[in-house]
Amino acid sequence: MNVDVTALPGIGVRKDFEVRSGRRIGVVAHRDGAIDLIVSQRDDPDACLAQVPLTTDEAAVLANLLGAPQLVQQLKEEHSDLPGITTRQITVSGNSPYRGRMLGETAMRTRTKASIVAIMRAGQVQPSPGPDQVLDSGDVLVVVGTPHGLDAAARILADG
Repeated sequence: MNVDVTALPGIGVRKDFEVRSGRRIGVVAHRDGAIDLIVSQRDDPDACLAQVPLTTDEAAVLANLLGAPQLVQQLKEEHSDLPGITTRQITVSGNSPYRGRMLGETAMRTRTKASIVAIMRAGQVQPSPGPDQVLDSGDVLVVVGTPHGLDAAARILADG
């Protein structure tokens, strides 16, 4: 899929792509750091049907929402021939007792036999995070293990 990048003199850069419906979806990254999510009209790709201003944090959450399911699906497909093994994404909430603490402090692998194989943050994948990786609210952890282990991992991140 091609992403078109268009300079917008005095404004910033527009990055968008065409979806199956014929509309274009993308972002405008303003020179001042502002970010807008945009959706074009179906019959005119240069006319905006919707424009939603996003804070940096909101853009990061949206990127995680869009990126994590693809990574999880890929891992599920790769593990499909391993009975009893599954992949799940677990979001670190703002109320998590591990928010602002190192991943190793969760003792996740020891306590659940589940492995955190990646962290999605601000639209970026951090594969194979180490025990010194500090967790933050909104982080999406990609966890591999048994269904029981994944349930336990979610409880640990939520309740400690």
